[in-house]
Amino acid sequence: MKNIFYLPLLLLIIFGCSQNHTNKITDIIQPINLEEGIEKEVVISDLFYAPSYNLTFSPNENLIIVHDTVNNILKLKAKEGFTGLDLLQFSCDNQQYYIPFKLEPRKKYLFSYKPKGKPKQVNLFGQFNSWDRSSLPMSDDDKNGIFEISIPLDPGRYEYKFFVDRKELIDPQNPVKVPNGLGDYNSVIIISSDNKARLYLHTLNYETDDQLKEYNYYYENHSSGSINESNIVALLDNQIINPTLIKVDGNKITLMFHDDIIEGERLIRIAVKQNGKFSNIQSTRIIDGQPINKKSPQSWYDAIIYSLMIDRFSNGDPTNDNPIKHDSLFSPANYNGGDFQGIINKINEGYFNLLGINTFWISPIVDNTNKAYREYPPPHRYYTGYHGYWPISLQGVEEHFGSLNLAEELINKSHKNKIKVLLDFVAHHVHEENPLWKEHRDWFGDLELPDGRKNLRLWDEYRLTTWFEPYMPSFDYTKSKEALETMTDNAIWWLQETNADGFRHDAVKHVPNEFWRLLTKKLKEKIEVPDQTQVFQIGETFGGFDLISSYVNNGQLNSQFNFNLYDTAIPVFLNPEISFELLDNQMQKTFQVYGVNHLMGNLVSSHDKIRYMAYADGDLEINDGRASEFAWTNPPKVDHPSSYDKLKLHLAYILTIPGVPVIYYGDEIGMTGASDPDNRRMMRFDNDLNEYEKQTFKDVSKIIHSRSDHSSLRYGDFLTLQADKNIYAYLRSDLNERILVILNKSEKEQQVNLTLPDIYNIKTANDVISADSFQVKDGSISFAVKGIGYRILKLE
Repeated sequence: MKNIFYLPLLLLIIFGCSQNHTNKITDIIQPINLEEGIEKEVVISDLFYAPSYNLTFSPNENLIIVHDTVNNILKLKAKEGFTGLDLLQFSCDNQQYYIPFKLEPRKKYLFSYKPKGKPKQVNLFGQFNSWDRSSLPMSDDDKNGIFEISIPLDPGRYEYKFFVDRKELIDPQNPVKVPNGLGDYNSVIIISSDNKARLYLHTLNYETDDQLKEYNYYYENHSSGSINESNIVALLDNQIINPTLIKVDGNKITLMFHDDIIEGERLIRIAVKQNGKFSNIQSTRIIDGQPINKKSPQSWYDAIIYSLMIDRFSNGDPTNDNPIKHDSLFSPANYNGGDFQGIINKINEGYFNLLGINTFWISPIVDNTNKAYREYPPPHRYYTGYHGYWPISLQGVEEHFGSLNLAEELINKSHKNKIKVLLDFVAHHVHEENPLWKEHRDWFGDLELPDGRKNLRLWDEYRLTTWFEPYMPSFDYTKSKEALETMTDNAIWWLQETNADGFRHDAVKHVPNEFWRLLTKKLKEKIEVPDQTQVFQIGETFGGFDLISSYVNNGQLNSQFNFNLYDTAIPVFLNPEISFELLDNQMQKTFQVYGVNHLMGNLVSSHDKIRYMAYADGDLEINDGRASEFAWTNPPKVDHPSSYDKLKLHLAYILTIPGVPVIYYGDEIGMTGASDPDNRRMMRFDNDLNEYEKQTFKDVSKIIHSRSDHSSLRYGDFLTLQADKNIYAYLRSDLNERILVILNKSEKEQQVNLTLPDIYNIKTANDVISADSFQVKDGSISFAVKGIGYRILKLE
C-alpha cells in the first residue's frame, strides 16, 4: 500500500515482545478508566499489539491485579480509598513499560418508579447502559410499592425508560420527554456540573538549542499546596520519563531532552496528581523533537473526512445507469446514476481541494442485487441496493458504479490529490442472493426465535444476531470460526486489491468484538507492519459510552462516530433555551473516556440521520417520528436564509473541537432532507445551486481550511472559557499556537468579554476568517459576535 498517512508512531520495527531486544511496543497504551468497587477486565491485545504476550506485571500499591495468561486478560480493581492517576508497570522482552490508570469518583443518582399494579420485574435502561433492558434491575426493598435504583452518573443529559414486565414505559414522574424516532418517547434527566474548580495543566512553549529541547507546562490549581517532581506523571511513548529530566519551578514544569532521546516520532504525555485528584493529561506529539505543525507529515489526526454515497454524488458515465425496473419502485429508492467516474471528474475539477477535504469515506462498492425488495416495516415500500449495503458477492464490484479497475483508478487519483480513501465494509450481513447464504447456512443466525417472534430489528435484545430485513441474513460469528476467517480475509483482500487506506465499518455493535480483534490483528500482520503504515478504521455504533468505547482501542478500531456528543449537540444548538453547559459536560465526558486528543468522528448529518438543515429550518423535530413519511410525501425544502447560518455555526463547532470532522456530502451547500431515502438526494453543483448555497460552500471551505492551517485545532488541548445559554467559548492550544473559538447561537449579536490565563501573556487576537484584530489588555478581551455566528481567533 502506498500514499498512506504517516504513522502516529514509527512502524519501522516489528511490534511486540520477542527475544530480540531491539523490538518495542509501539502502540500508545491508552489510560484505563476504573470505577470504585468494580473489577475491570481488559483483553491485553486491546491495549497493544504483539506477536506474543510474555508479560510480567509489577505489584502496585493502588491495585489488585490478576493476570490471566491463558486467556490473555488483565483484571484490575482499585484498592479501597484510591482515587486519582497512577501507572502500572510491566515488562515485555526485558523492557519496562507503563499503563496509565485513573479513577474519578462519581455521584450516585436515584431513579424511582411507582407502578399501578404489582409487576414481576422492573428494570431501568437508557443511554447510560446502552439501552440494556436487563443490567439495571430495580427493587422495592422496603415494600412501599416504589421500585428504586441508584447508579453513578457524570454530569450530562441522559435519555431513559423503565422496562416493566417487558413493556417500555416513560417515567410518569418526569414531565421532560423527547421523541425517540421509533414512534414513542424517552424520558430525559439532566445532571448539572458542580462547577468546582478543576486542576488544569496548560501548555506554555517549546524551546530549543543545538542539543537540548525543553517543553514547558504550567499547573493551575486554585487550592493550596505546592508540587514537586513526585506529583508529575510523565511518559515518553509508554515509558516513564526519568525524574532527572523533569524540572519543577513553582507551578512551571519543564521536560528536558537531549536530541538522541527523542529521535523519530514520539509522544509526550504529562499530568499532575495531587491529593487524590489529577489534572488533564497533556499530549505533545513531536518529530525529532519538533512539535507537530503544518509542515509535519500527516497523520490521521489531520483527517477531514468527506462522506459520499456513490450513487447520489455525480453521474460521470450515463451508460451504466440502468435503474431497476419494478412497478412499485420509485426513484428515491432506485439507482440515480452516480458512479466512480463522477467522483473522478470532481477530483479533476478541483472540487475537493477547493473545499479542503483530505479523506473520502465512500459507500460500499461491492456488488449488490439487481432486484427490488420490499422493506419489512410498514408501509412496506420497495427499495434497491443503490446504497451498497445488500452485498451478493465477496469480490465483485457494483456494475452501476463501474469496474474494479475504475475503482482502483479512483483511489489512485485520490492519492495523487492527497486524498485518502476509506472503503465502507459490511461485516454484519449479506443479501439472500449471496452464495455464502446459499452454501453456508450454519454461518448465520436464525430468523425465527423460540418464542415465535422474528429476530428482526431487535437492535439491543438480540444485538449480535438480529436481522435487518428478512432477506438480509445476519452472520452469527459466535458459532462459526469459518465465517470469522472468511470475512476478515475478505476485508484484507479489498485493501490489498484497491490500495485503499482503511475502512468505515457498518453496524459495529451488531458484530462481536472477536471479529474486530481478528481483523485488526490481520491488518497489522499483513499490511501495517510490512508496509510501515497504519490502516484507519472508524465504526458506526449507536449506544452509550460504554458500548461504543468497548470497540475503540489498539486491538480493534481506531475510532467510532461520536453519536453521544452528536445527540447532545443537536438540541443544544437548535433550542435557544438549552445551555451550552450541557454540551460542555458531554465534551468533558468524551475526554474522560477517549482522552482529549482522540480520533472519534464528529458529524452534523449522515446517511442514517435526518439532515441538519431539516432541523434548522423547522421542518422536523429532533428524532421526529414523521420523518420517514415526510421523506416520501413532504420532502423538506429550505425556507429561511438564517438556516444556512445555523448549519455553518454547527460546522464551525465540529471543525474546531478535538476528533475527526466528518462532512456528509451536501453539508457544504446546506442540503436538506428527512429520513432515508430523502437524506440521500442527488448532489447538486454549480448552476444548480442558489446564491445561499454558493455562499455556504465558500464559508464552509474557509472553516475547513482554518482547521488544516492550525495545528492546535487538530492536536491541541481544550480549555472551556464560557458555556452558557448563548455562548460557547473554548481555547485550543499546543506548543505552536493558541486558537480561541467563540460560538454564538443567539439570533442577536452578543458582546463577549473573556479573561484569558495570565500566564499566556496574550497581546492581540486576530480573526483567521475575517482578519479582524482585537487588543488584549491585562488578560481581558472584548468583541462582538454576530447573531448565529462564530469567530476563530489566533492569539499572539
